[in-house]
Amino acid sequence: MLIAIVDFKTAATDRPTALAQLDGERDAVRAMPGNVAFRVYASRDDETAVTIVHEWDDEASFAAYVGSDAFRRSGEAIRPLMVGAPVSRRFQAELLETVR
Repeated sequence: MLIAIVDFKTAATDRPTALAQLDGERDAVRAMPGNVAFRVYASRDDETAVTIVHEWDDEASFAAYVGSDAFRRSGEAIRPLMVGAPVSRRFQAELLETVR
C-alpha cells in the first residue's frame, strides 16, 4: 500500500476555494482503480493549513492518479493559491488489519 500525505497552506481567505476544489474531485479520485481513501482536512489550529491523505493499493495506481485530469485540474486551481511549496510525504505501508 502507498500512503501519500500532502500539506500546504493558502491565505485564510483562499482556503475555502482550495477545499472546494478538492471536495469537487473527491468522487473522481475515489473511483480510480487502486484508490483506497482520499481525505481532505482543514486544520483546526491554523486557518491556512490543508492536509490531503491518500491511500493507494500500489505505486502504479498512485502514478496513474498523478497523471490524471483530476490531479491536473486540482493543481491548476490550487497551486496559485498556495503560500509556499507543498510538502508531500509518501510511504510504503503494510496493512496489518482493519478493525471495525
